[in-house]
Amino acid sequence: MSELRQTRPAVDRFYAQGRVLQGLRLSLALLQRHAPAQAARLALRLFDTPLPPRLLQHRPPMAPWQGLTLPFETRRLQLWHRPDGAQRPRVLLLHGWSGQATQLRGLAQACWNAGLSPYVLDWPAHGHSSGWRTDIAQWQRALQVLTVEQGPWVGIAAHSIGALAAAHGVARGLPVQRLALLACSAPPRHLLEGFVASFGLGTAVRERLRQALEARARPGLAGFEPAWLGQHLQLPVLLVHDRQDRAVPAAYSEALAAALPQATLRLTEGLGHRRLLDDASVQQQVAAWLAAAA
Repeated sequence: MSELRQTRPAVDRFYAQGRVLQGLRLSLALLQRHAPAQAARLALRLFDTPLPPRLLQHRPPMAPWQGLTLPFETRRLQLWHRPDGAQRPRVLLLHGWSGQATQLRGLAQACWNAGLSPYVLDWPAHGHSSGWRTDIAQWQRALQVLTVEQGPWVGIAAHSIGALAAAHGVARGLPVQRLALLACSAPPRHLLEGFVASFGLGTAVRERLRQALEARARPGLAGFEPAWLGQHLQLPVLLVHDRQDRAVPAAYSEALAAALPQATLRLTEGLGHRRLLDDASVQQQVAAWLAAAA
């Protein structure tokens, strides 16, 4: 675990780049000098906002997968599935931060070809689901609602921060038989450190952000660390990560694999963070892994 202290996820890749990032940095730098509490509130809103906003993204439909809209809190969730797969074992597919369900179309097809019925989610504030801001605590609640209304799942496959949310949800009792984590995100503590560094935030703002995140999480931010997950994930877990992932270094999946009692780690070359989802070999490996639980 010591090497993770020297590793930092490229958090700016999940928020904004170029002039937008420079403008946000400048605004926060000026505000935190005179009003750190207000700077922390603005920073937290930014931390919770997927960028670019979903309405500015191309959001094609998932045909031949059909949309299923579910009420969730004060919002709606968009889920995609094939009604003709009603008799097949169900698996849940989850994208990452600033992603959308269409990124998982190839994986969904591979799961279908393996005899499974994939359900693909647009997280809150992503894709065709509603909302502008969200966080991993809300994702945990969404997983619970989805499982009650559309489960049970024989397995879950998830990408990036979605993978971390899935791992934590299963560790807290979400019933599945197998889990596949693709380019699994760094724990929130590391994401916060990367966020603070990317936006030039000082100690006062960082501490306010940490306290806010701790208050949301159950059982606290430590519950997303490899040590805690390793004690509570007692099922077969496949981890797939690319060695050249510049957004989330593979060291995070390696540390998690080392902590889990039933982990299989597979490292790829040259696919990066998001192209990993488009690789046919990865799709087939994940589909076969999930189908083994059916």
